Amino acid sequence: MRNPLTPDVLADPVALTRALVDIESVSLNEKAIADCVEEVLRGVGHLTTQRYGNTVMARTDLGRPQRVVLAGHLDTVPHNANFPSSMRGDLMYGCGTSDMKSGVAYALHLAVTLPEPRYDVTYFFYEAEEIESKYNGLFLVAQAHPEWLTADFAVLLEPTYGVVEAGCQGTMRAMVATTGVRAHSARSWHGVNAIHVAGEVLRRLNEYQARRVVIDGCEYREGMNAVRIHGGVAGNVVPDRCEIEVNYRFAPDRTEEEAHAHVREVFAGFEVTVTDSVAGAAPGLDAAPAREFLAAVGAAPIGKLGWTDVARFAAMGVPALNFGPGDPNLAHHPDEHVEISKIRDGAATLYRWLS
Repeated sequence: MRNPLTPDVLADPVALTRALVDIESVSLNEKAIADCVEEVLRGVGHLTTQRYGNTVMARTDLGRPQRVVLAGHLDTVPHNANFPSSMRGDLMYGCGTSDMKSGVAYALHLAVTLPEPRYDVTYFFYEAEEIESKYNGLFLVAQAHPEWLTADFAVLLEPTYGVVEAGCQGTMRAMVATTGVRAHSARSWHGVNAIHVAGEVLRRLNEYQARRVVIDGCEYREGMNAVRIHGGVAGNVVPDRCEIEVNYRFAPDRTEEEAHAHVREVFAGFEVTVTDSVAGAAPGLDAAPAREFLAAVGAAPIGKLGWTDVARFAAMGVPALNFGPGDPNLAHHPDEHVEISKIRDGAATLYRWLS
């Protein structure tokens, strides 16, 4: 197809957002958009561009003393009668407008229009953020080309509604199992109902007092919730096992090991099996580029209540934060949209910081 990312489109972050939204790129189908982005970047003289899978990396090499990263994922969740884009007044509707092609537009616009930024800049346009981690472009690059990720600071262009969301929470899932004795339901006194025993697990969750932790002025509000229950054998059998799946969102002052230990403490006396976990990321606001970025934004940061790929950078020793024009509450929503004014304001902020 003819590349819709023309020079006129690349010069305007709003037009660029719409052009990117109108390239279908549901997770694992990012080749077309990656081809378009790669073609553009390989034509920019001040950039060195490389590609791994459907992740495109471009970088300046100006000999600056510090390097920063701007990163955004190219994929979206499946469409929900919201493709292609449409305009209604100051709002642009469509799958990916908020999460996060408006943020990707920032990076691509700056990569093309800012030949001599104050830092050396690495731009990442990566695949498969919305699905399992094993497909994630940053994860794959970290395995194959970790040197591409070397930097002093990173900005992940996730939707934050134009405020800085620093760091991110860790997340884990665990199965809490209750056991009983199987019996015929007509003679239930011969058994012990494992689903009934699960009431104690639910009571502990209902009474759980989640921490609110302030780190570098950013508050992280934890949460522990039952998200699924599995149990039962048949309509006439007292069940001998029930499993409650628990999701724990923990502040970045806890390690994964500490989070695991805390969940086991909460459910002492029950079988607890951790099925998935990933560490959070500290705010990372002490790096000089981070302080200068906050000055350019002109507003205090808040803690990120969720997990994002900033944690991947933090694990490699690169402080990172989240900043983008979209409203995170609209991510994955059939009515997903972004405000035109937010796109323009955020683009101006990033240009002011980098130039």
